[in-house]
Amino acid sequence: MEIYLPIAELSINVFVLLGLGAAAGLLAGMFGVGGGFLATPLLIFVGIPPAVAVASQANQVIANSVSSLQVHWRRGNVDLRMGMVLLLGGMFGSTAGVWLFTYLKAIGQIDFVIAVMYVIMLSTIGLLMLVESLSTYVKRRRNPGAPRGKLHTHYLVHRLPLKLRFYKSKLYISALLPVGLGFLIGILSAILGVGGGFVLVPAMIYLLGMPTAVVIGTSNFQILFVAANVTFLQATTNGTVDVVLALLLILGGVVGAPIGSRLAAKLPGVVLRGLMSVLILAVAIELLTELLRTPVSPFSLGIREVQP
Repeated sequence: MEIYLPIAELSINVFVLLGLGAAAGLLAGMFGVGGGFLATPLLIFVGIPPAVAVASQANQVIANSVSSLQVHWRRGNVDLRMGMVLLLGGMFGSTAGVWLFTYLKAIGQIDFVIAVMYVIMLSTIGLLMLVESLSTYVKRRRNPGAPRGKLHTHYLVHRLPLKLRFYKSKLYISALLPVGLGFLIGILSAILGVGGGFVLVPAMIYLLGMPTAVVIGTSNFQILFVAANVTFLQATTNGTVDVVLALLLILGGVVGAPIGSRLAAKLPGVVLRGLMSVLILAVAIELLTELLRTPVSPFSLGIREVQP
């Protein structure tokens, strides 16, 4: 069953888009990510222009985050103070990211930048998470009774001023650290069409030292509002939001997110991190393959505006 996407200017199978939305929703519930790190590349693989995939996917990130956040909020797994501090940086970062997206689109480099950034970011984060989760699993198998060490190290950045106490996460750190992290996530959200959870979740665990259970709910809180800001700015500035595509992704995501949240409650944190690392690496490998593959034709036809 084909449906025409007016902004993407192509027809595609409805059930393919619903399936992609459901997969992204499942990831949102399980890992506290918007699911865009998987859905956006897959949309590109099925023929959606990268600029449209990025802007439209942000809508689905919102729906996934709302659905997943409701579950984690009822369970008390949201650090509201940490979420607000992250959101402060995220709003500024997403606004700056949309401006950068507009510039790259104007010079014709946005498609290439999106692909390269995905490969670099996903490969790095996926490898780091896989190594950590495997080493932790092996240590616990050898000595199950050993006390769990800290998930983070006190780097120089932990000595920054403006310290706040985050009671839910049992932390006392500088507010500048989560604000800066939120700013970075905002930029990634605008350029890559993701909630930024695939960066935010590991950073909250390993850099900030938050408990995994609290991280997932807090991540969804920040992602929700940042994605909403990105969607609004992309629609008004670049006109690349395809409403039909976004609605189909949202319908699929609403089904997948609650299922993912329930699965997350039944799996240990180390297993969740290991599964997430495998998914991230799989997407990175496929994107790298696409970049290195020889095109069918070395030439393309386009329209160039000639200034009078």
